[in-house]
Amino acid sequence: MGRLSDPANWNFSVSLWDISFITLAFSFISRETVIPVLVSQLTDSKLVIGLIPATWALGLYLPQLLTANWAESMPYKKPFVMRIGFFLERLPYFLIGLSILFFALSAPTVALVTVLVGLTMAASGAGLGTPPWLDMIAKVIPVRRRGIWLGLGHGIGQLMGVIGAFFVGRILISRAFPGNFALLFFLAFTFMVVSWCGLALTREPASQTTKQALPILHYLGRVSSVLKRDVNYRRYLVSKSIVNLGGMSAGFFAVYGTETFSLDGRGVGLLTAVLVGTQAVLNPLWGVLADRVGHKTVLAAAAFFVSLAPFSALFIGGFGGLLPQPQPNEGIGALVISTVTQFPIWGTVPLGLILTFVFVGSFLAADHTSSLNITLEFSAPQDRPTYIGLTNTILAPVLIGAPILGGLLAGSLGYTALFAAASLCGVTSLLLMVFWVKEPRHTTPVSLESQPFRPAS
Repeated sequence: MGRLSDPANWNFSVSLWDISFITLAFSFISRETVIPVLVSQLTDSKLVIGLIPATWALGLYLPQLLTANWAESMPYKKPFVMRIGFFLERLPYFLIGLSILFFALSAPTVALVTVLVGLTMAASGAGLGTPPWLDMIAKVIPVRRRGIWLGLGHGIGQLMGVIGAFFVGRILISRAFPGNFALLFFLAFTFMVVSWCGLALTREPASQTTKQALPILHYLGRVSSVLKRDVNYRRYLVSKSIVNLGGMSAGFFAVYGTETFSLDGRGVGLLTAVLVGTQAVLNPLWGVLADRVGHKTVLAAAAFFVSLAPFSALFIGGFGGLLPQPQPNEGIGALVISTVTQFPIWGTVPLGLILTFVFVGSFLAADHTSSLNITLEFSAPQDRPTYIGLTNTILAPVLIGAPILGGLLAGSLGYTALFAAASLCGVTSLLLMVFWVKEPRHTTPVSLESQPFRPAS
């Protein structure tokens, strides 16, 4: 009890609570497994499946620069974050569940539109709240504990999510459509409310420095000067954009599995468990590594795994027929390849597809641990909301466009073209992150206060 009386330990604990339970919530409605399979029940369009991560990115990243300017003037961020975090970020998932329950059979288009609009609303709530929330986190959690906080929070949530994934499979099989998917959204909303209670218990001190919100043209002019003067930050944005482009295939692996290997609810549940379980194990490890050597190293690992995931998916399918299918009389090597890639683990789920989701989970764990945290280290404390909002707004076009491009490639050229393009982007981003970007922890940020006003023309 004495340790929790220390504000730093208290805030670490309740912020861990917040992150853990919202992570658990998302394991019930995974954007990599559950939601793509749901959408495939509502439409045959690959492009619409690509719109799932696109609409999420649209809502999450574009609004952030709008609140960054305002957030810098807030002495306390928590009241704003709590209001928007409940009504705009969490409540839409309950409404999506209702729409699926009542319209998925009688009016699937209505249900589909509600899913896409609801995801955009929830993402917008997260996006509008991210600059003030992350600035609050920077105040209450020291820099050398942020990696382990985020990694441990995601890890605990995903460890619970492995159990949740078991129930995902059971619910999808034992209940008829659409009640099964509606129940998953209701459960997710329930755990999101639990996470919100952790947020409510945060003890936020007043900001030591605040800045008056600038007129929008002056603010945009100052923002543009960041990109001109901060070369390393600009290089990071380019490298991270290509990492995100490499993630264009992540939302298609489960649909590819259901179409190619006829996965049932148990298979989707297993893939969700693999995805969540991988993140549960690796998130704390990435957090420790990031705290010790910096977040750039972890993001380079994310680029490595984002290239491996589509490559392994290509390997399962024999590179779209480019590789000859091994026959029993062709030697031990061919038999090993066939066994490793297509041996079924649970029903019709091949081991190769399991490995694909291990790689996706490794990528997501590294990305979730370090993408937010590294942004805090590029900027001076009083400029954090601007850097947070600017980073995510600039990355938004690629995050929105990448899955749409993935849908177009899958629909017109097939999964082989999609997976090959994604793997190539991953390799490129890995080289850039390793050899081009400097670890920001070893550089000195320059305050924007030293930069003159340059109104946007």
